[in-house]
Amino acid sequence: MEKVMVKGTEAIGEAAIRAGCRHFFGYPITPQSELPEYMAKRLPEVDGVFLQTESEVATVNMLYGAACTGKRVMTSTSSPGFSLMMEGVSYMACAKLPAVFVNVVRGGPGLGDIQPAQGDYWQATKGGGHGDYRLIVLAPSTVQEAVDLTVLAFDLADKYRTPALILADGLLGQMMEPVEFPEFRDLSTLPDHSDWALIGAKGREPHIVTSFDIDPYKLEKMNLELVEIYKKIEENEVRWEEYKTEDAEIIITAFGTIGRIAKSVVDMARKDGIKVGLFRPITVWPFPYKPLEELANKVDMFFDVEMNMGQMLEDVKLAVKDKRPIKFYSRMGGVVPTPTEILNALKEEIRR
Repeated sequence: MEKVMVKGTEAIGEAAIRAGCRHFFGYPITPQSELPEYMAKRLPEVDGVFLQTESEVATVNMLYGAACTGKRVMTSTSSPGFSLMMEGVSYMACAKLPAVFVNVVRGGPGLGDIQPAQGDYWQATKGGGHGDYRLIVLAPSTVQEAVDLTVLAFDLADKYRTPALILADGLLGQMMEPVEFPEFRDLSTLPDHSDWALIGAKGREPHIVTSFDIDPYKLEKMNLELVEIYKKIEENEVRWEEYKTEDAEIIITAFGTIGRIAKSVVDMARKDGIKVGLFRPITVWPFPYKPLEELANKVDMFFDVEMNMGQMLEDVKLAVKDKRPIKFYSRMGGVVPTPTEILNALKEEIRR
């Protein structure tokens, strides 16, 4: 299949359309504004609907309404914008509504800047909104992977009736790479949600989609149903990549953009005679605890690298369980570390 050179944000948009998404609601915010701009142009060409809303709060509530019909729906935003959507995300999770969110993370906290960062890991994986809920969170490291995971996000959201999140960052969103797109999905083959979707109730009892029940016992039952869904996701949907871990004595753990930079660090370190490998979670929820724990039985040390204050580091520690020392290196505020910088930091830890 032919490869085309395309920007990350636009690649995610095209992948969503090919996955069968025909409804996009969004509000511009840098560094992801090219994605809604792309959808504004492309969706009318495929009889889809693009609507620029007056705010992120309006966006998530329009997404809620459209998702109630069982159609594939999507929005994209960047860090402060995703924070504004949190109430609606919680509502959608409780109402068991499939939808795909894209967060092209930028430097924070607060208004921050518009440079790449990974400071939204906790928000994405631990639940940024209220109540007990989870999101399926996919963290691509290349534009091609962003395409593939966008398609997967729609499939998983439909399969488990839960929102899914693409956790990208400004670097991935703005870079251009050659990409191979999948074929267009035949809309008639998309999952049938007619058993719960709000598509008219003529001749039958109406369906009810809600995140509310004043009876605590009934609300507890709704919570327990979510727990069962999350258990199945943890059992079946854990994804990760290992790179040169077979003989590694040191494992770098990193996700997203830093994951691809860490691959270069692995190759550079090996040229210097240091046996380093990479463990890159692709699903940051569910996190790949078990395979990372298995590596802890084989190596001498872990070196976690992130563009935040050490948010995934907590999950790495839970997986490694004090079996091996874990060192940490990070840059924040939108500063992207170079491979040489990370390698020098690794060598410094080895010398200590």
